[in-house]
Order: sequence, then structure tokens, then C-alpha cells
Amino acid sequence: MPRRRKGKVNAHKKHNQTGDHSEGHKRVQEAAVVGNESLSCSSVLEDDPQRPSATETSSTSQGSWRPSSTTITSSGALDTRSDKGDGSQDKEHSCSSEVPSPETSCTDLLATKLDLLEQFLLCKYEMQEPILKDDMLKIVGEITQDQFADILKKASDRIEAVFAVDLKEVDSSSHTYDLVSKLNLPNNGRVYAGNGLPKTGLLMNILGLIFMKGNCATEEDIWKFLNMLKVYAGREHFIYGEPKKLITKDLVQLQYLEYRQVPDSDPPRYDFLWGPRARAETSKMQVLEFLAKGGDTVPSALPFWYEEALRDEERAQAIEAERAATGATAGHNIMAPASLTPGDV
Repeated sequence: MPRRRKGKVNAHKKHNQTGDHSEGHKRVQEAAVVGNESLSCSSVLEDDPQRPSATETSSTSQGSWRPSSTTITSSGALDTRSDKGDGSQDKEHSCSSEVPSPETSCTDLLATKLDLLEQFLLCKYEMQEPILKDDMLKIVGEITQDQFADILKKASDRIEAVFAVDLKEVDSSSHTYDLVSKLNLPNNGRVYAGNGLPKTGLLMNILGLIFMKGNCATEEDIWKFLNMLKVYAGREHFIYGEPKKLITKDLVQLQYLEYRQVPDSDPPRYDFLWGPRARAETSKMQVLEFLAKGGDTVPSALPFWYEEALRDEERAQAIEAERAATGATAGHNIMAPASLTPGDV
């Protein structure tokens, strides 16, 4: 009996020591799963009068913007995880590697290493810990330098396509990396202080939907789209927190979104537009590139919106060139003022 009680105490102590890490590991596992399924946005856009008809678009672009299934899969995993026992996952160490069976093929082995590295990168981001190359090499085990470079690129591309963060080397001497938000959201994309996963991908998807809806999306459009991603108003999400607060308050206060009441609407209805910080920090082309990457396609496969994004790029370049020319002229006038005569003083 005493021995059994001691074992229970030790097990309880071990659980307390690893509880926070294992809980974070479960969330990262859910977020890191990338399924083969994809979600077309055609059902979101089919009733949009500004959406081009089938004759106006190529067959490859018809409904080819597909939000990455990572968020969808991870949301589903969150909904069912309370029905599963925690024992097997609690035994796993956060960001630890798995030993594949001898029968595992080389392709399967590399795929497993890719999944592990992706989980590791997200785990380090969530815990706000530095990402060291030496640690990544320990995670993937014995592989060639070329294989490591290939796996690292694929892992970072998959994370970028969902969360809109880029893997960047922040210290070349120690080979230290970090996942950096594509937008200057607070706390490197987390919005809220503390640990957590980035909100940038959600924002980029919303900006993309607003763009595709003719640069103004109704609140009904936004929630119809988010519900397809299993993100619901008033329901806590393990990545985004309370989504309605995040979207209608936090991102509006940060000026990434504009949330305005439709004039004379009774009961009140609301629209979403790009906020000034979104217009300053990104562009339609950059958002389209993000959406295309998440849908495993290219921006030009969405010709209707690609052409609009190109026109915006050309206008921005023309404005920048005009400003540069005006600045050069003003600088020339300052450096070479007209001669003054005694009568001018």
C-alpha cells in the first residue's frame, strides 16, 4: 500500500510538471495537422453579384481559392478532444520526436519528420522560445543537409500558408530563427500579450474575402465564411479566442478592419472594409498571393481578382514615382535657391 500511494504521488507530481507543456503540445498538434481535404470558397462567393461568371473566368480559377484545411482540421480536433483520454498525449514530451518502425518507407519517414518539424516550429512560436538550428536537427534526426533544407522549407511554407508568418533567421552566428508575422500585429501576430498562436492568417483570410466581395463584405458574409472554418461568434476558439471580439473590436481598434453600420438599416446591419493599417501594411496582390498559396495555386489562376490587384500595384507604383519626382524637384529647388537682390531683403 505505501508503495502504491508513493507511486500515485510521483505520478501526480510528474503530471503537474508536464501539464502546461503537454496542453500546449496538444494545441500545437491540432494546429499543425494539414489534411488532404480542401474547402472551396465558391459557396461563399456564388451569390456575389460582383463575382465573375463561369464564362469570365478560366476553369482553373472557378472556386479555386481554398482556405488551407489546417485551421478546419484543427478546429475539428478541438471539438472532439474532450472525448478522448489525455493519458497517451500527457506521456509525450512537448516537441519530442517519434521513432518510426523499421518498415517505414523513406518517403513516409521524411513526411513524418516534416510533421514533427512543423509541430516543433509552432510549439516554439507559441511558447515564445528561440528556434535553434541545432534543435531542429535533433528533431529530424539523421538526414542530409539537402534533405533538411527541403523539409525546413516545406514546413515553413505550410505554416506560412495557414498562419501568415514567415520563418526568418534572426541571428546568423547562432543560427537562430523566428516566425515573424506578415503584418505588424501586436505581440508578433498574437494580438494579445502572452503565449499563443498567430492571428495573422485569420486576418489575411478576412481581408481576402473583403477584396473578393468587391472591397466590402457584409457581416453575414464574414460569419458564413468563418463558420465554414468552424469559427463561430461567441464560441471560444483555441487559436483565436472569442472570434467576435477579435474581429469586431480588437482588429477594428488596431485599424486593420473597418466595421461600419449600413446607413438606414433597421435592424442595424454592418459591413467590413479594409482598415488604414491593412492598406498601409499589405496590398491586394500580397493578400491574393497568401490566398493562392493556401489553396495550392497561383494568383494568376484567379484572373478577375489578379487583374484588379495588378491595377492597384500599377497605381501604387505611379503614385510612388510621382512622389519621388516631386521630392527630387523640391530638393533641387531648396539646394539651388534663386539669387536675392538687395531689394528682395
